[in-house]
Amino acid sequence: MSGRDNVNLTFWEHLDELRSCIMKILVATLLFGILAFLFKDEVFRIVFAPKNADFIVYGLFDKVADVMTLFVGSGQSGGAEPVDVQLINTGLTSQFVIHVKMAFYVGLLFSSPYIIYVLFRFVSPGLYTEERKYVVRLVSSGYVMFMLGTALSYFVVFPLTFRFLGTYSVSEDVENLISLESYMDTFVMLNLMMGIMFELPVICWLLSRFGLISAKFMRLYRKHAIVAILIAAAIITPTSDAFTLLIVAAPIWLLYELSIFVVRK
Repeated sequence: MSGRDNVNLTFWEHLDELRSCIMKILVATLLFGILAFLFKDEVFRIVFAPKNADFIVYGLFDKVADVMTLFVGSGQSGGAEPVDVQLINTGLTSQFVIHVKMAFYVGLLFSSPYIIYVLFRFVSPGLYTEERKYVVRLVSSGYVMFMLGTALSYFVVFPLTFRFLGTYSVSEDVENLISLESYMDTFVMLNLMMGIMFELPVICWLLSRFGLISAKFMRLYRKHAIVAILIAAAIITPTSDAFTLLIVAAPIWLLYELSIFVVRK
């Protein structure tokens, strides 16, 4: 078909199609959410993995530190101290509420490919063939970049942030007992924000197609972009320390450089 094959549908028929799409999305999210709720141990084993000393990222960084120690010539291992942070719960209903919220997030995450498919099926009849190709390319790229952003946050940004802030102490008289709510809020927020930030190349490509930006424009305002990136990183990070700020800002700056390359193509 050349596109726009649903143009003769009435308003109420379009409304029925939209209602059907919404119902399919809700059912898919609910089903995956229920599965995530039932597999509580497996879900929270993954969620709490970054706080454990045997998390893969900590081991890799310790090995790198050991290798660097060999080159430096120090007589002691360069491995970092084990992470030892206790999570506590302070609210009567907090654990159940967090369980439900996490089940919903996981359900939404696993149903997202189907949700994208349903939405595309809804809008595609109103698009020309060439427009469909652009939409498929745009949505596919956006989804992949979002997943890459959340993966980077889960395996690098959040663990390093948690390791630094969770073990930081102003005095030996103060013991770190991190609340469950604080851990979960930071975990979800960083993963979500990094996923959104990874959409930068896709957004820049789209803007370039509309003639709003160019590679030359982005190179000219690179310094301004770096300042904006630092501001965005400061908003994303849950704390005001420079360490977390740089951990978040560095990947975003690399994405900006990637965006210049993408826009140039």
